[in-house]
Amino acid sequence: MNRELEFMFVDCARVWIPDAEEVWRSAELTKDYNNGDVSLQLLLEDGASLEHKLDPKTKNLPYLRNPDILVGENDLTALSYLHEPAVLHNLKVRFVDSKLIYTYCGIVLVAINPYETLPIYGTDIINAYSGQNMGDMDPHIFAVAEEAYKQMARDERNQSIIVSGESGAGKTVSAKYAMRYFATVSGSASEANIEDKVLASNPIMEAIGNAKTTRNDNSSRFGKYIEIGFDNRYRIIGANMRTYLLEKSRVVFQADEERNYHIFYQLCASSHLPELKPLKLGSANDFSYTRKGRSPVIEGVDDTKELSNTRHAFSLLGINESYQMGLFQVLAAILHLGNVEIKDRDADSSIIPPNNSHLKAFCDLVGVTYQDMSQWLCHRKLKTATETYVKPLPRLQATNARDALSKHIYAKLFNWIVEHVNKALMTNIKQHSFIGVLDIYGFETFEINSFEQFCINYANEKLQQQFNMHVFKLEQEEYMKEQIPWTLIDFYDNQPCINLIEAKMGILDLLDEECKMPKGSDDSWAQKLYNTHLKTCALFEKPRMSNRAFIIQHFADKVEYQCDGFLEKNKDTVNEEQINVLKASKFDLLVELFQDGEKAISPTGQAPGTGGRTRLSVKPDKSRDKGSKENKKTVGCQFRNSLQMLMDTLNATTPHYVRCIKPNDFKMAFTFDPKRAVQQLRACGVLETIRISAAGFPSRWTYQEFFSRYRVLMKQKDVLPDKKLTCRNVLEKLVQDQDKYQFGKTKIFFRAGQVAYLEKLRADKLRAACIRIQKTIRCWLARKKYLRQRNAAITIQRFTRGHQARCLAKFMRRTQAATIIQKYRRMYVEKKRYRQKQAAALGMQTILRGYMARQKYQALLRAHKVVIIQKRVRGWLARCWYKRCLESIVYLQCCIRRMRARRELKKLKIEARSVEHFKKLNRGMENKIMQLQRKIDEQTKDNRSVSERLASLETSHTTEREKMRGELTRLRGYQEEAKNKTNQVSSLLEELEKLKKELSVTQQEKKTIEDWAHTYRNEMEKMVSELKEQNGLLKTEKDDLNRLIQEQSQQMTEKMARSIVQETQQLNKELNEERSRYQNLLSEHRRLEEKHDDLKEHLASSNVSKHGHRRTDSTHSSNESEYTYNSEYAELEEGSRAAEDVTRGIDTSLTLKLQKRLTEMEQEKQSLRDELENKEDQFQRARARDDAEFKKARGAELEYESLKRQELESENKKLKHNLAEMRQSLLRDGSASSAAPGSPAYKVLLEQLNASCEELDVRKEEVLILRSQLVSQKEAMHHKETMTEPSVYAQEVSKLKDADELKQACIGLKDTNRLLEQQLQAQRRTNDSEVEALRSELQSVKEENNRQQQLLAQNLQLPPEARIEASLQHEITRLTNENLEVIADNPTASREARVIILRRMVDLMEHLEKQDRTIRKLKKQLKVYSKRIGEMGAGQAEGQTSPGQMVDEPIHPVNIPRREKDFQGMLEYKREDELKLIKNLILELKPRGVAVNLIPGLPAYILFMCLRHADYNNDDQKVRTLLTSTINSIKKILKKRGDDFETVSFWLANTCRFLHCLKQYSGDEVFMKHNTTRQNEHCLSNFDLAEYRQVISDLAIQIYQQLIKCMENILQPMIVSGMLEHETIQGVSGVKPTGLRKRTSSIADEGTYTLDSILRQLNAFHSTMCQHGTDPELIKQVVKQQFYIVGAVTLNNLLLRKDMCSWSKGMQIRYNVSQLEEWLRDKGLMTCGAKETLEPLIQAAQLLQVKKKTDEDAEAICSMCLALTTAQIVRVLNLYTPVNEFEERVSVAFIRTIQTRLRDRCESPQLLMDTKMIYPVTFPFNPSTLALETIQIPGSLNLAFLTRV
Repeated sequence: MNRELEFMFVDCARVWIPDAEEVWRSAELTKDYNNGDVSLQLLLEDGASLEHKLDPKTKNLPYLRNPDILVGENDLTALSYLHEPAVLHNLKVRFVDSKLIYTYCGIVLVAINPYETLPIYGTDIINAYSGQNMGDMDPHIFAVAEEAYKQMARDERNQSIIVSGESGAGKTVSAKYAMRYFATVSGSASEANIEDKVLASNPIMEAIGNAKTTRNDNSSRFGKYIEIGFDNRYRIIGANMRTYLLEKSRVVFQADEERNYHIFYQLCASSHLPELKPLKLGSANDFSYTRKGRSPVIEGVDDTKELSNTRHAFSLLGINESYQMGLFQVLAAILHLGNVEIKDRDADSSIIPPNNSHLKAFCDLVGVTYQDMSQWLCHRKLKTATETYVKPLPRLQATNARDALSKHIYAKLFNWIVEHVNKALMTNIKQHSFIGVLDIYGFETFEINSFEQFCINYANEKLQQQFNMHVFKLEQEEYMKEQIPWTLIDFYDNQPCINLIEAKMGILDLLDEECKMPKGSDDSWAQKLYNTHLKTCALFEKPRMSNRAFIIQHFADKVEYQCDGFLEKNKDTVNEEQINVLKASKFDLLVELFQDGEKAISPTGQAPGTGGRTRLSVKPDKSRDKGSKENKKTVGCQFRNSLQMLMDTLNATTPHYVRCIKPNDFKMAFTFDPKRAVQQLRACGVLETIRISAAGFPSRWTYQEFFSRYRVLMKQKDVLPDKKLTCRNVLEKLVQDQDKYQFGKTKIFFRAGQVAYLEKLRADKLRAACIRIQKTIRCWLARKKYLRQRNAAITIQRFTRGHQARCLAKFMRRTQAATIIQKYRRMYVEKKRYRQKQAAALGMQTILRGYMARQKYQALLRAHKVVIIQKRVRGWLARCWYKRCLESIVYLQCCIRRMRARRELKKLKIEARSVEHFKKLNRGMENKIMQLQRKIDEQTKDNRSVSERLASLETSHTTEREKMRGELTRLRGYQEEAKNKTNQVSSLLEELEKLKKELSVTQQEKKTIEDWAHTYRNEMEKMVSELKEQNGLLKTEKDDLNRLIQEQSQQMTEKMARSIVQETQQLNKELNEERSRYQNLLSEHRRLEEKHDDLKEHLASSNVSKHGHRRTDSTHSSNESEYTYNSEYAELEEGSRAAEDVTRGIDTSLTLKLQKRLTEMEQEKQSLRDELENKEDQFQRARARDDAEFKKARGAELEYESLKRQELESENKKLKHNLAEMRQSLLRDGSASSAAPGSPAYKVLLEQLNASCEELDVRKEEVLILRSQLVSQKEAMHHKETMTEPSVYAQEVSKLKDADELKQACIGLKDTNRLLEQQLQAQRRTNDSEVEALRSELQSVKEENNRQQQLLAQNLQLPPEARIEASLQHEITRLTNENLEVIADNPTASREARVIILRRMVDLMEHLEKQDRTIRKLKKQLKVYSKRIGEMGAGQAEGQTSPGQMVDEPIHPVNIPRREKDFQGMLEYKREDELKLIKNLILELKPRGVAVNLIPGLPAYILFMCLRHADYNNDDQKVRTLLTSTINSIKKILKKRGDDFETVSFWLANTCRFLHCLKQYSGDEVFMKHNTTRQNEHCLSNFDLAEYRQVISDLAIQIYQQLIKCMENILQPMIVSGMLEHETIQGVSGVKPTGLRKRTSSIADEGTYTLDSILRQLNAFHSTMCQHGTDPELIKQVVKQQFYIVGAVTLNNLLLRKDMCSWSKGMQIRYNVSQLEEWLRDKGLMTCGAKETLEPLIQAAQLLQVKKKTDEDAEAICSMCLALTTAQIVRVLNLYTPVNEFEERVSVAFIRTIQTRLRDRCESPQLLMDTKMIYPVTFPFNPSTLALETIQIPGSLNLAFLTRV
């Protein structure tokens, strides 16, 4: 290695050392290297130490490793150290860690085969790369294809893409994707789908030219060069294919684990098909040519399906079924020929057994005789000068001749297919340029290398030479462009090796010479090689151990070739007699294959033989004379000529190189084998590119980028205004050796390693700055910590000293207190001792005196107690006698009362039994319940009246009773007085005794009643307390029920609200989808219209060029300023004369394509209809399920509530009944005793009972209120729920068990009756409303009938061709009106009505299209007839035709119903002025002047006022022509000025305003709500223009889509530069070193777009639309679409650019997004939904900035990035690249964690956002407040011919 970088070998420097297993291994220096050291002390990555010995001769140091920030670069030339280990490591990191398969290496794209299908080749990726610079996007095959396409268009020079690599590296796939890119981005110049044909050639060539090998399941066994032709507009017009080196030997021989060509296995797998039965095929194992590799099946490949694809491709390329079957017949014949068994007859001859089935099948298939073919398979003809001999062949030679014939037939068939593919891809259009795609084999070396490998490596030597010269040329051009001193770069030139092979007396020359020798052999040819080149050429060597081999030093490696078979393969001989037999075949296709006069499509090579891995095939030169063998060219000669032709083609084009690398030999996905990779890198020239780049100045910086990157190395005084001078001064200080860099005009060039040195200085400076920052921060933190600790220490000291002082004071206080306590303690002890002595003396005295007093007291007490005992004993005896008497009397009374009670009880039981019997008899009689209910109601009323009478009678009875008592008392007094006068004293005494007895009895009864009243009062109080408790429970239950009802109602309300919101969202989504589909159809219709117009213009121009009397191209200028409506008129008039020519000139393919498109649209329509029906069914089922669940839950709740209510009512009934019985019993008991009713106890009891009754009444009222609430709630529910209540009550009645339940049933029946009455009333109201609706409907039907009769009368007056159309349009109007009525009357049924109307509308539109086609056909015929009539001089229709009928695609005539209304404020014009009106108001109007000087929407107002005048005059022809001319003129002006945003915006605003005017003044009440009285007077009076409103609405949609496309074209170049590349925050994102593919600079130069450019453009868009008077809602939709485009394009570029995925770039993006949000806020557009469209971009920026290490970080990312798909998240993480050394890469394990967490997401696997998506647009009605009569027409419009009315 160069020792100029010795100063970089310091401690911790990382280097690469050779390794036997990993090729190169990373290590780190543990000791500085000093000059003269013989070894380096290294530390390996696994922790092992190693002493690396330096080469004592060269003293070369190991390779230095690049900084980590450069690892994983897109371009290998961006690496600071350019050498083999750096290249290998960079490729490995990108391939294994980042899953990136493409990498640039200067001008070469290195593609590593991932052995896995990747989602990076879709149409969205193609659109993302289209138009981009190659260095701006991540490496991709599409970027190379785009660069080739762009250079072809820019430099007008043919291009070539050279794809090379060994088998299994992915060459064919890369070439296929390149061709797909061209077919997608360029389109075709004709309607023949040439791009589809180009792509269709791939499956054909893969079937006949690809096979499975040990290295690849789909290996191309031939080389091909496809030229894709383009016209002057760079659209594909055709293609041509040249093939090279077909491996014919594979037809007859395959190695183990390999297969023959795919087509054989496809035929065998499809042998069961009826059309293939005649081929007599079977399994692939049945044929010798398909079973030798012992691997007939490829995993994951269906050969039957592949044959179907192959046949489809044949059909697409024009090879019909008969030719296909012929090809299959030849292929089947080859298989049968391989099964022909040849046996030995003797040692020198062979024979085929008679009646060989396979030979017979072969002869039948190819149409030859069995005898001839069997004869010449075993014999050959030898010709001498005079005689001809037939010589038998030994079995081995006959077998070889059979195999040679098979290979020859297959080669002929292969060439025939290639020839016909080229014919199908040929075109008559002149080719302007082409792009060639070369798919060719790479350098090959095996254990045994023969003639095939020699030719392949010879071709690679030529390609490598061309590659080296091109790279050298580019380097030289770059240096000369920058005007830096040019020094010759020494690079490997392989011209000596090429001369060794192809020069005079070279290897090929000697081989051809030896082939001409009669007895030439491989040994003699080898001796000639040794004698000629062994001593004269250093690149030629002889093996030591062999005399039949030679070694050539190729550019990639030394290869040893075995000479065996070289001569035979170079001669390429086939038995001519076998060929003659085939030429005499009856099979036409076979004869065509062997025709002699055919011209070679491409020279190819061919070599027979059975040995070796690869066999070559060259198409023989058919221009030679068949009879002269001396003119026959050898295979080597033909291959050399074809190779020279290829090199001449490549040298005449600009080449682009793709080098395909095979990462491993086991086809394992994303597994990198360093040995295999470095071997291929050496062989494909990538390392040679690196060496050439490293030899010069590989690192290149612009002055601005250098200044931005290394500004940290400059001092403030070094910074000058001139950046170039500043960079010079700094470099002179930093790098002393001026040879290490050179200053160019715009760039600074550095030698290899200098950027790494500068990066080291920058990193050291940043590290020193970081250390200083850390030092300062740590000092500040330490000082802050010290101050905090000091303050804490001082605080602790203060509190400690205070604590000590407090402790001292406390000790002193305690000492003083202890002294005082001791003093008082001693005093207390002495005082206590004195008091104890005194108390003892007094105690003794007290005890003695008390003892004496107690003795005296005891004596007195005994005498007194004796007297008391005597008194009590005597009293007790008297009381005992009295009690025994009293108990006897009470016992007698109880017996008598018990006897009376039993009698009463017996009577009550009899009555009870009769009631029970009655209940049993009447149980279950539900049919009498209603009668009972009525009787109960009547009895209730009677009871009320009776109770009132009883109350009055009771009152009068009480008064009467009091009077009678008084009278009785007075009479008794009289009686006593009389008795006293008449009786003796004895009777008085007896009476007195009797009264005494009664008194005693009465007193006893009174006492008993009082006891009973007291007991009853206690029981009543207990009962009242229980009732209160029950009332409390009832209140609680009532509150619970109320709360439950409220909760349930709230839940139901919330549920209904959620379901309504969800249904609304679903409907809005479906509406938007339908609207989007409809608008896409309009866009497609508009595209087809434009294509149709282009075709008509093209045909018209061709007709004009043919006829001299017509207008030439020069007169029909396309300049906008010269364009006039008269020229259009004349052009259309001429087009009508040439209608027949147009119809004849239309290409059939266009018709087929349109039919195919129509079929697809019908299928799509049917699928949409089916999907809509499925959605409706799902919605109906979901709604029915929700209703059932709700009904079930609500029924259960109501049932529970009704049961609770019935229980409460039954309890109250029972309590009331018990209280009534108790009251009656009390009254009865009280009547028995005259004193009881008036007693206080009785009154108290009655008061308590009355209070209980009142409380029960209150509770009953509460229950009734609760029941009424429940009933009202039930009535508020749906009628389905109300109908379930009677059934619930009926079920409850059937379960009654006792009398109480019967009462409850009665109450329930009452409630049921009330509910039924309410339902009956509701039903009656419903019936009344239905009757009223039916009456109104009947009236509307009558009106409709009258209108239909009027319409029929009008239609009968119309011409026949307009009747059907008028009726269809009338039907559409009727359906629209019905739709509006349904929506207004019943919003819930609007969705079903919309679906039905939509279906009917679709059917009507289909019918209308059919009628439209019929009308167009009839019109064409009418034009022809009118032309003939005009020629005869009898036609004057041309002068009567209105201008509106002469424009393209007129709006169909509409039968407009007439109305009679008042009319004011109009503009009148003459019919002949209509052309001038359209011209001045639309075609020649300048939007800028109108928008600035006039009112917004002025053209729309003028057109509408003219339309009103035509309506006022009842002139339907004038209305129709004005509207038709207006619509088509707007289309014309937009077609010519569609790229001008101002024009498109102006006519979008005016079209919407015109549409609003048609609605506002239509007379419909829906649109007249905001009108003034004057405006309502201006409504149209005669015509209904609803159909035209739909047409104008469609026109507005088309204009809106064109506005979006125009806006997108303006914004597209700004977005990436302004949102991603430009540094809005200067200095945040550093510039990394770049390679040869320079990226767009992030520094704002002149002409570079910035974020301010985007904001200015958005302001311009917004202000323009506002000036034009665009509706605010429409402006919001436009802004939303603008922001979606900005977000989608930015995110897509972010996902495709590794250099943009960094932390600093995430900050830049978030800042830019915040600026866009600020713009929305300033414009008042935050609610338009534009901010939400930026959500994916915002989340991607956040993803770049968040922490990406732990599982918690992964969880946070998954919850944050909801707007990004899994593929996008993983892509950003894979692309994340640190810009500085301080950032860390995302680990592979973390990405796997993210993928695991996001596995369950249901989302689209699409990586990029659809930038072509356009949100569906709506045009909300926006009425104008401007009065039409106040509008003034300015003179600048040149509309003086208009008259105000």
